[in-house]
Amino acid sequence: MNQIDKIFTKDIEKFSKAYFDYLKVIFDKVDVADIRGFVEVILDARERGVTIFFMGNGGSAATASHFANDLAFGTNDYIKPFKVMSITDNVPVLTALGNDYGYEDIFIRQLKVYGKEGDVLVGISASGNSANLLSAFEYASTAKIKTVALTAFDGGKIKK
Repeated sequence: MNQIDKIFTKDIEKFSKAYFDYLKVIFDKVDVADIRGFVEVILDARERGVTIFFMGNGGSAATASHFANDLAFGTNDYIKPFKVMSITDNVPVLTALGNDYGYEDIFIRQLKVYGKEGDVLVGISASGNSANLLSAFEYASTAKIKTVALTAFDGGKIKK
């Protein structure tokens, strides 16, 4: 779990040092081969002209939006652009789907409308255990949509 609450202190210099030390530990655990694999998936999706969907809850929803924005418009490559969509961004759609079908279905129902075989779904989650992400990943596997999980801690259920 997140350790920031354990290192917090009102002494800003002490907290900053502890926080940077914590980040070093986290960065040392990152497998750069996993990063390479993720980059290869999104570059392949661009090459094939398929859509990359990003999703997440809470702060991960903001990360999904940021990823989609940077890939779709930050690259400024209009000859062979990334076709990217964050399915966390349309609040009326999210609230309608959540209200009518349940929060667990807010992503899967969008994928059923927008997704097609060969697309890529990227789920971003700290715990990896969100029911709405898990159901979207299950649907994606039956619809032949490739999945990538960006997680923290032990990866949770979505890592499988």
